[in-house]
Amino acid sequence: MSARIETWNARHAEATPGEPAWVLREHAHMLPACGDALDLACGLGANALLLAGHGMNVTAWDFSAVAIERLSVEAAARGLSLVAEVRDVVADPPAPASFDVIVVSHFLDRALAPRLIDALRPGGLLFYQTFTAERPPHGAAPSNPAFLLAPGELLRLFAPLRPVAYREDGLAGDLSEGMRALAAFVGMKP
Repeated sequence: MSARIETWNARHAEATPGEPAWVLREHAHMLPACGDALDLACGLGANALLLAGHGMNVTAWDFSAVAIERLSVEAAARGLSLVAEVRDVVADPPAPASFDVIVVSHFLDRALAPRLIDALRPGGLLFYQTFTAERPPHGAAPSNPAFLLAPGELLRLFAPLRPVAYREDGLAGDLSEGMRALAAFVGMKP
């Protein structure tokens, strides 16, 4: 097992389950009544649980076996059905036209963008939220710049999708308010 996987397994073993991503909570009304959904790099699976509660057929992937086990236990405790699998999403991305909804939060591998677009079915929705390089001094985010978005970058990465919603507060105005250090995007495949 790699040191990176061991680190994430340790984090997920100690972590408190969080809330679904803001982009998904705020735009859940856009979800289809049914269909196939993927929570990619799901961590403890808060997004997957929301999608399953909405009635979607949910697949959740993460490379942390600890995260997947904890998600499976939580889904069973809630009486929700989903498929949670240990999977390296970079080495083994989703197949073309395999999902109606894909959710990604707090994960960034720019090379995956075309594969995610391809994995959506026509009319499918991508909900994406992750960290930005532009953040207030107190903003929590990865220290590695490779995992931070440039201003407007989600719009460029997913340009083939029709933007349905986008938010990136940046450093404008009162830094104690709003959604800081994050960008959120909802895009629809034509």
